[in-house]
Amino acid sequence: MSWTSHHKRGEILRGVVAAVDERRDGLLPMDLPGVTETFADELDLLAALQLRWHTRLSGRIETELADQPMDLEEAVVRAWHGTADDLPGLRAVLDRYHALPVDEAMADALARARTKEHLTLAVMAGKGAFADAQCVQIGSMIELRARAEYEPAAPIVDRGPFAGLVDMFRSVRSAA
Repeated sequence: MSWTSHHKRGEILRGVVAAVDERRDGLLPMDLPGVTETFADELDLLAALQLRWHTRLSGRIETELADQPMDLEEAVVRAWHGTADDLPGLRAVLDRYHALPVDEAMADALARARTKEHLTLAVMAGKGAFADAQCVQIGSMIELRARAEYEPAAPIVDRGPFAGLVDMFRSVRSAA
């Protein structure tokens, strides 16, 4: 992949993430300009989205753990919540295709990705090592806990552009 195509792929993927976050219908936006030219098929796009989720989740876990929490599992759950707030449409897409994969190849790829995510959750929560046989099950329980306790962040209200600082203060004061 050339430098130019790498950047184009990243740009298209950012557009896809923005679209799924706006739509929140759980469907892959294969209709967006450049998607079918950039990604081989639905599985290719879904794999890129899965990687985006995993990368963001891993980064959030690292951030939570950097604060040296006393409860590692709680930090991992908070990281999962933060990632779900950051990428709500992407989470909806992953959940939909985990539940209803379009074919066996997609089901297998998503199952492997979920296993790796569960391993990461368990290990980062201090509940085992990657070689532990029960780590996947423990990570699954951590994900279930995160989902059960999840309360989506309040939607951001677009107040429109402000003409200046005074207008911003007026709008804040009037909203109170």
